[in-house]
Amino acid sequence: QVQLVESGGGLVQPGGSLRLSCAASGSIFSISNMGWYRRAPGNERELVAHITSGGVTNYVDPVKGRFTISRDNVKKTVHLQMNSLKPEDTAVYYCYAQALTSGRGPYNDYWGRGTQVTVSS
Repeated sequence: QVQLVESGGGLVQPGGSLRLSCAASGSIFSISNMGWYRRAPGNERELVAHITSGGVTNYVDPVKGRFTISRDNVKKTVHLQMNSLKPEDTAVYYCYAQALTSGRGPYNDYWGRGTQVTVSS
């Protein structure tokens, strides 16, 4: 009952910037944590950035100082501003959310289908 749709991926040169967006929709009572994961070819999926409902953030070390995660609790969106992009940032980026669909039910995990980010000259 919860859908996450990512947008904003594409091809960019090293040193460039992209802004990823993710919109949550469906029968949502509330959203707790949101974040972005990525998976490069042949690699394990890794957490890139995480943000709580109160706006507390954390980042994986390689992107600290370059990426910024933010959210809008009214619009039910989460964003990832990516600056100073490097070739090693190339991956499929996935949006993640923990959402409650009723007042009494547990939070469940939801995933978007991903958006491709390619950093290359």
